[in-house]
Amino acid sequence: MNIKELFLNFQKEDFYSKINLHIHSNYSDGQKDFDFLVEQAKTLKMKYISITDHNTVEGYKNSKYINDPILIKGVEFDCFCKMSLLHILGYGIDIENENLNKICGKNEKETKDDFIRLFKSRHPKKVIKAIHDAGGIAVLAHPCCCNVISLYHFVKCLKNYGLDGLETYYPYDRFRSIIKFSSRQSPFKIAEKLNLIKTGGSDEHKDLLNHNCY
Repeated sequence: MNIKELFLNFQKEDFYSKINLHIHSNYSDGQKDFDFLVEQAKTLKMKYISITDHNTVEGYKNSKYINDPILIKGVEFDCFCKMSLLHILGYGIDIENENLNKICGKNEKETKDDFIRLFKSRHPKKVIKAIHDAGGIAVLAHPCCCNVISLYHFVKCLKNYGLDGLETYYPYDRFRSIIKFSSRQSPFKIAEKLNLIKTGGSDEHKDLLNHNCY
């Protein structure tokens, strides 16, 4: 089963307890060790997680759990398009892929420092191509946080670049609630209209004890 088929089998209910596809470790701006998060997910009897550190896949390369079936290899790239910051998630990627590694951060500041990450933002077309080159799928993270007049037209533009999915299960009431530019129902409607994969994650930066994605 390829990554797209796997994601299409996920149900909304899975993101309440079994699946979290947006987690950060201390390889970027998270607080916890990469392997600690994997072990915690196992303790919680989760089915799948993806640790999506900003602009880096080094956590996977250094993890003793790199081939554990609970892990879906992922990454989150900082991007800028049409006067809006956005984040593109890549899932099911080959972490050794040359094109993907070329656009990864080259030092700790490019994975942890907000200002440097903003300054080094990539164009989503380039990011989506690199994710596809690495065998993965590209998903727009927390779309309601994109500062755009029309989220639908913005996502449609990204789909023209090759976007595969939208993060529709995201705890907007807990995270980024102040800078939410669209209603939390919008991503569901847009994903349906544009035939995009629906994914979900808590954007966790601490631990997984409160990992509900909705």
